[in-house]
Amino acid sequence: MRLDRFLSNLPRFSRKDVRFALIAGRVNVDGQTITNPHHDVREFSCVMFDDEVLQAGKASRYFMLHKPPGCVSATVDPQHTTVLDLLDEPDKHELHIAGRLDFNTSGLMLITNDGQWSRRLTQPASKLPKVYYVETEQEIGAHYVKKFADGFYFAFENLTTQPAELIVLDNHRARLSIVEGRYHQVKRMFGHFDNKVLSLHRESIGSLALDPALEPGQYRPLNAAEILLI
Repeated sequence: MRLDRFLSNLPRFSRKDVRFALIAGRVNVDGQTITNPHHDVREFSCVMFDDEVLQAGKASRYFMLHKPPGCVSATVDPQHTTVLDLLDEPDKHELHIAGRLDFNTSGLMLITNDGQWSRRLTQPASKLPKVYYVETEQEIGAHYVKKFADGFYFAFENLTTQPAELIVLDNHRARLSIVEGRYHQVKRMFGHFDNKVLSLHRESIGSLALDPALEPGQYRPLNAAEILLI
């Protein structure tokens, strides 16, 4: 929220107090003196008034996981292993999944405690391309390509999918780029041709690709450059 609103919400500050404190340079956010009342204060921000800590803030955390098949994209599940079960990290309850994958789908999964970052990743307006490697039961015909580009009508949602790019690798393998994340979307697209998806693996989200060094079930923190890719 805005810095002036953050301060005004504290019982000790009136709006007049906030204005004078900012003008006098008595407010510090993340190590910098801030006089702009519109400055953005997040849950990770450290906010100080003179030498007093008003909000200690907390460290933002970002992880890349190679999700294996047979793992639930959830924080808790009574029957199955969840993606959070694969992480050996403190305070795992503070983390959430940014972009789910189906139970039997493998590949890149991002996990964070930064809600603003994950919203950028998942909101439809961002249109981040998600690239999948697909293996199918029946042959993938050349005519698939145009249909994927034109879109599929999903009666349940009463919508037509956004244009998708399908690259046919051979008779039973393809690489697919989509900008949406509808329920079982890829399987339903191939289902239009009565072609069952046997294997589905997410390779990348936007410019962020799964680290090839990560085996299924392994994870690592994102570096600063990778975080900025989203």
